[in-house]
Amino acid sequence: MNETVSVDEAISEGQKMVNYPVFVIMFGTIGLGIYLGSQKILPFWIMPIGFVLGFGLGWLWWSIMITKWRLWAFENVRNVHELKKRAVQEKLIWSDNSFFEKTEIRNATDKEKWASLQNKFRQDDLFLDDLTIPNETIIYYSKGKNIIEMLIMLGCLAIGIFLLVKTDRYILGPILSIIGAYFGFKEFKEATNKEPQIILNDKGIKTISTEFYEWTQIQNEEVISEGSGKHIHYYLVYDHPDAAEHLQIDDFDTDLKKLNKLLTLYRGRHKKKKTANAGLANVRV
Repeated sequence: MNETVSVDEAISEGQKMVNYPVFVIMFGTIGLGIYLGSQKILPFWIMPIGFVLGFGLGWLWWSIMITKWRLWAFENVRNVHELKKRAVQEKLIWSDNSFFEKTEIRNATDKEKWASLQNKFRQDDLFLDDLTIPNETIIYYSKGKNIIEMLIMLGCLAIGIFLLVKTDRYILGPILSIIGAYFGFKEFKEATNKEPQIILNDKGIKTISTEFYEWTQIQNEEVISEGSGKHIHYYLVYDHPDAAEHLQIDDFDTDLKKLNKLLTLYRGRHKKKKTANAGLANVRV
């Protein structure tokens, strides 16, 4: 077994091998159907067929290629627990026993090989530190993101006022003006907010809405996505002794991939430090 591929490399290869072609197949087939139908090269009914065929072919590609990627990746990556978690987070594979996970196409040889790879999950992941990451990371609101969104909302406000004054649009004008003013002010407050929203280090986590908890008090920490399409949002979630955190991070100066990496790294540093201290204590005894 040649375990020389990193988790990041395996995820990147999975995106290129599986997800990117799926989007090309889906939207290429749908686009072709719309073009042929709109140009009357084929009958109008080719357009709805194009939608169905696009999703079907895309799903078929995923079902076949995800098995090939899964077997290659889990054979060549040492830290299979991290790989599995990252693959689910980044929409490469589905959670165990989900309906969609059951649509993966595997022949008898594939099933046998995947079964043998389950032995790797009996060993803990090795901790690989990243010395470019500081001892503590403080995450704030992103000025860039919020300024752009503020300008968009101010544009809505300006359009609303124009419609109200120049065209007598007494419904659409006020609606756009109120939305633009409200969200423009909200984005301005976030862009000028200098208060830390998340603090991470090898001792634990503190967020703007939750007090500091040590890693020994925290469970199931990760960044998840909720929703779909334009309505997808990202949240930092974890369980702690008093309840659970569920903090939206869309407007912060981080993202799903970066923050998940930090969570793994700081917990790993905590565990390494704890093990080292236990070893010193044993030596003194």
